[in-house]
Amino acid sequence: MENQAPSSAFALNGGVLDDKSTPAAVPPSTASEIVAFTLDDPDDPFNWSARKKLFVVLVGIIAVLNSVFDSSLPSGAIDFITEEFGVTDPVQHALPISIYLVGYILGPLFFSPLSETYGRRIIMVPSFGLFTVFTLGCALAKDWPSFLVFRLICGINASSAIAITSGIYADIYADPVVRGRAIALFISATSFGPQLAPLVSGAVAPVGWRWAFWIGFIILGVSCVPMLFLPETFKPVILRKRAIRLRKENPHRQFYAPIELQQRSTKDIITVTLARPITMLIWEPIVLFSSLYLAFASAIFFLLFEAYPIIFHGTYKMNPVGAGLAFLPIAAGSILAFFISMAWDAYFRRAHHNGRAFASIKEYERMPLACLGSVCYVVAIFWLGWTVSPDIHPAVPMLSGVPFGTGFVLIFIALLNYMTDAYREYAASAAAAASCTRSVFGALLPLAGPAMYGTLGIPWGMSLLGFLSLVLGLVPFAFIRYGERIRLASKLCQQYALEQAAK
Repeated sequence: MENQAPSSAFALNGGVLDDKSTPAAVPPSTASEIVAFTLDDPDDPFNWSARKKLFVVLVGIIAVLNSVFDSSLPSGAIDFITEEFGVTDPVQHALPISIYLVGYILGPLFFSPLSETYGRRIIMVPSFGLFTVFTLGCALAKDWPSFLVFRLICGINASSAIAITSGIYADIYADPVVRGRAIALFISATSFGPQLAPLVSGAVAPVGWRWAFWIGFIILGVSCVPMLFLPETFKPVILRKRAIRLRKENPHRQFYAPIELQQRSTKDIITVTLARPITMLIWEPIVLFSSLYLAFASAIFFLLFEAYPIIFHGTYKMNPVGAGLAFLPIAAGSILAFFISMAWDAYFRRAHHNGRAFASIKEYERMPLACLGSVCYVVAIFWLGWTVSPDIHPAVPMLSGVPFGTGFVLIFIALLNYMTDAYREYAASAAAAASCTRSVFGALLPLAGPAMYGTLGIPWGMSLLGFLSLVLGLVPFAFIRYGERIRLASKLCQQYALEQAAK
């Protein structure tokens, strides 16, 4: 006979719910007291001070910046790396970045769902430490295979920041406006970091390519200091720690956190928790189509790391530092996107306050940014493809990076915020599904880059990507039209809506 949740009357008493019934996971001979947050409980992350929340936001951004900075760190030094290790196959030249992105595929499948069981801190801090150690391994690698293994391990551990940070922000901000701004800042950081790394590695590579990884290691080492002070933000785990403390202080009373009343075997953790990102990717249309669009956008982003050397070093004969500077317009576009998102957010709040009809529709809070971003993205790709010529000043194709960076960041801000709003408690798993999907695309498509550019050339190669982007750019427009219907059909979205209504 299956265990059924008992009907019980709870009385709130200083953060404890007195339960005179017998929960399934509690010994039947004892009455239990369920630990819960009170309205103004200082331990509730929603009630933390603005300073403490800001610290958490900044630690998340620092972790993400390190993660994405390291992803493209070899790009400015790849010729020097492959020359030292005797690698002549052009396809293998993409491996230092692609193998890192394979780690981005594997890591979130474990880190995100485990963070929704054991907490954020216990995943973030150790993985960041391992990321730091194996970056040192890259700097000291003696041969090509060991270098690639170290890059893979770096990617796996670095992925925790990408996979968990949006969930952390959902933990500490109840207000979707403030949470959206934090995630917008986080997304801007994820796009800014990869553009700085080629500049750094391109500058130091002539002196010694290992210096690029020494610099990465030093930055990581400094970043470990604030990471060590990252507090736990996941409420069920905070309550579990409180319950454990109360049981020690009151050995004759039975205090339990809600998460402790859920009997979970190792099999449950493997089949339910770890499978959650994949399950959401298959059964949640919002996650599926957002992930596919974000994946393709990311793949194009990494394909630029192969196209830019061909364009600015090959066609325009720039040195590695000059070719690295070509990424700065993308960084400028990323910054511009952040301010555009802030402006739209302020406009939407005013419209909602004034009772404008469109402001009552959830999709209009996020999707217009993605719609604008999709247009900017397509324009930038065609702009770059058809302005590359020795007869055209290099500044012209270089400036295509501004709408490219703007479009890229706006798409990410809108879709990741939309998923976080829809799946709050499981935001980390939704982000993991998106992260894994875009890492698959980001790892595999760049391997086809040399063949594509070699066969089609830059103009038609970029045009192919532009036409595909045009098709996928319909996703945010479809969400505006059908998003409410999709959310109503989603069990997880409706579960969250019911929980909010109950509160």
